[in-house]
Amino acid sequence: MDKYLEHIDSALKLARYALDHGETPVACVFVHEKSDSVVAYGLNDTNDSLSGTAHAEFVAMRMLRDAVQAQGYASVQLKQLFKEIVCYVTVEPCIMCASALKQMGIHKIVFGCGNDRFGGNGTVLSIHSDKSTTVAGSTEYDRTILVPGIRRREAIMLLRYFYVRENDRAPKPRTKAERNLDKNTFPPMQWCNYLTRDDFTTIFGEPLISKYDNNEDLAGETINWDMIDNSHDSIINELQRESQNFELFLQNKKHKHST
Repeated sequence: MDKYLEHIDSALKLARYALDHGETPVACVFVHEKSDSVVAYGLNDTNDSLSGTAHAEFVAMRMLRDAVQAQGYASVQLKQLFKEIVCYVTVEPCIMCASALKQMGIHKIVFGCGNDRFGGNGTVLSIHSDKSTTVAGSTEYDRTILVPGIRRREAIMLLRYFYVRENDRAPKPRTKAERNLDKNTFPPMQWCNYLTRDDFTTIFGEPLISKYDNNEDLAGETINWDMIDNSHDSIINELQRESQNFELFLQNKKHKHST
């Protein structure tokens, strides 16, 4: 599990940044799997942009597309690059985002908590395994791999922090006095919504199989409170530097191929 923590932690810090700036605390980081490099990132921008499609995943996809096209890469090369991307996102993608990620060819999604109302990767619908949205020419190799439950409780708490705040843009705003922040109870982790028992064993190993059988979190009841309670205003600059390094990599790669 440790290999997933670095990038999901970056996504959680970005989600905290979103919370501190009046947005729903959902964020994602796109990582080039072969080089383990951050290539793009996104946070929900629906409140500021007044756009219902400005979800974190769409923001990251546009960022990656613009960066690749700026280097003069063709659409077919962009399509190939998307197949090499892992999406680390704090909350299970909604149905819209799950479909977009699948159609773009992103083959692995690592997420924190499920999306009880709109989840597109197992909670409500299973877009990743829906043959009606399979891209032409896809093979078994291209199937989406789900890695759920990474820092699940931290992702849940960030959402709870958001929902106890007043939202002046809501049609009928509720006062804070009507909302209680629960830091102690969490719903069971329904692993079977996302993984078979064999898939769980392949991803996390046989020693953790009791977590699957008992619907328990991977980290037990442990929560990294420092990560979600503290502000992370520097995370944007950190991720920007990392993504720019990947842009330089693309530029050098293109230059080598042209000489």
